[in-house]
Amino acid sequence: MRVLVTGGAGFIGSHLCDLLLSRGHEVIALDNLVTGSTKNIEQLAGNDRFKFIKQDVTEYIYLEGQLDAVLHLASLPSPVDYLEKPIQTLKVGALGTHKALGLAKKKGARFLLASTSEVYGDPLVHPQPEEYWGNVNPVGPRGVYDESKRFAEALTMAYHRYHGVDTRIARIFNTYGPRMRLDDGRVVPNFIRQSLKGEPLTVYDDGSRTRSFCYYSDLVEGLYRLLMSSECMPVNLGNPDEMTILDFAQKVLEVVGGASKIVFIVPEDQRTKEDPQTRRPDIEKAREVLGWIPKVSLEEGLRATAKWFRHRV
Repeated sequence: MRVLVTGGAGFIGSHLCDLLLSRGHEVIALDNLVTGSTKNIEQLAGNDRFKFIKQDVTEYIYLEGQLDAVLHLASLPSPVDYLEKPIQTLKVGALGTHKALGLAKKKGARFLLASTSEVYGDPLVHPQPEEYWGNVNPVGPRGVYDESKRFAEALTMAYHRYHGVDTRIARIFNTYGPRMRLDDGRVVPNFIRQSLKGEPLTVYDDGSRTRSFCYYSDLVEGLYRLLMSSECMPVNLGNPDEMTILDFAQKVLEVVGGASKIVFIVPEDQRTKEDPQTRRPDIEKAREVLGWIPKVSLEEGLRATAKWFRHRV
């Protein structure tokens, strides 16, 4: 296939480009490099089946020739980014998705939307199945990201039903691994960076919030299987092994080593106060439809991630 990946120089997007190329496809990566980096795709330089285009996805996308699939991963998923660029975050979810869907429609290409577990908000159902409609605060500081993805899902289904575009929707839960940014603002790079630098690991409140962590290689395999499937409705992709943030901090210290301590702080900003209390995917649909389950253990994934971060810290 000839495939376009928006956000192709980002953390997950660049790994997806690697996987697609390894499966024999031709890949075009489109990224404006606001949060992505050419360092994430430098290993692809000289590959005659890979092309990079520096462009904002909210602008009209012109590509010559056949296109078989559009994988829309362009986004600002980090709290650091969407709080600093709230309007741009909404524009990527709305205008960017509209432009990517328009290209897929014109080319007769399959379309995959990288959505997020954040569409579930602070869930009242646990674990979260795809049928759950969510509990999102649309006017809170997190709403710019959550609602941009909820709108993107609605727009994707509108194009599917009205224009007959062949669509896929992946709801991605917490994913980690090499190529995450040191200043990402999320818990995995925060804790690993603090541990490597001998700084205290900062845990909000009492650390009882829960998360589930999926290694990048498992996630991109799930995205690829979803792309190649016939499932048009949303599918959760994430690791169902749930743990508290305090337990996760202790696991990072165990794997990374060092003399860091854990300190508890009370968050002052509203975004952090509104962090979901729980997060765990129900992946029964992914098991049945895609034959997919995560394989990389947390310890194995943290080791590889810490090794990558160590060279940068």
